[in-house]
Amino acid sequence: MNSIHLAGDSTVAPGPLDGTGVIGWGGVLHEFMTQPVHNRAVGGATTASFEAEGRWADTLAAIKPGDLVVTQFGHNDQKETELAAAGGYRNNLARFVEQVRAAGGRPVLVTSAERCLFDDDGDLRVSHGGYPAAVRNLGDQLDVPVIDLNAFTRWLYTWLGERGCADLFPHAVPEDGERDTTHFGLAGARAVAGYVAQHLRALQGLDDQHEPIGKWGVSP
Repeated sequence: MNSIHLAGDSTVAPGPLDGTGVIGWGGVLHEFMTQPVHNRAVGGATTASFEAEGRWADTLAAIKPGDLVVTQFGHNDQKETELAAAGGYRNNLARFVEQVRAAGGRPVLVTSAERCLFDDDGDLRVSHGGYPAAVRNLGDQLDVPVIDLNAFTRWLYTWLGERGCADLFPHAVPEDGERDTTHFGLAGARAVAGYVAQHLRALQGLDDQHEPIGKWGVSP
C-alpha cells in the first residue's frame, strides 16, 4: 500500500487529539485515509527552513515508488524577503517537485489555508497575497495536482461567518489571549482534513470504479 507523506508548517503539523491545543489538518488526516500517513510538518517552517533542518531530506529518503508527497507552505515564507511568492518560495517548491519525482513519488501541491480574519464589514480578508496563485501557476507549469485549500477555506469561513468560525478556531494566542485565527482546533483540522482526503481519493481514482447510480433508475 502506498503511503502519504506530508511536508508543511503548523497548519499541517501534528497536535493534541483531545482538543486541548492547536493542531494542523495533517494531524488528523489519518482518520480519513486507509493509507499510512507520515507527517513531518512543523510549526514555523518555511520551504527553506524545512530543508535546512533536514526534514525534507528525511521525507525524500522515506519515499517509495508511487507514494504521494503532499506539500503546503506559505504562512511563514511570506514573512521572509528572500522567499517572495514568485522568487525563492516558487523556486523551492519547483525543486521539491523535481526531487519527489526523481525519488519515484507523486507530488501534490497545496495552497495555504486562509487565516480567519474578518474586517469591520464582516468580509473575509485576504491574508496570503500572491502565494496561493504562485502554487496554482506552478502546478499548471509542472503538471502537478493542486489542492486549493485557500479557495476552499475562503468559501468555508464565509459560509460559516465569523461567529460560526469560532468552532474551528477555539484557542487563544498565548502571548496576548486574543483568539488564534491561524491555527485550527480539532474541529477545524478535521473539517479541512476531510476535504484534503476527498481530493486525495479523487487523485488516486479510488472511487472511479463504482457503478453510476443512474443505472438504478434514479432520476436526475
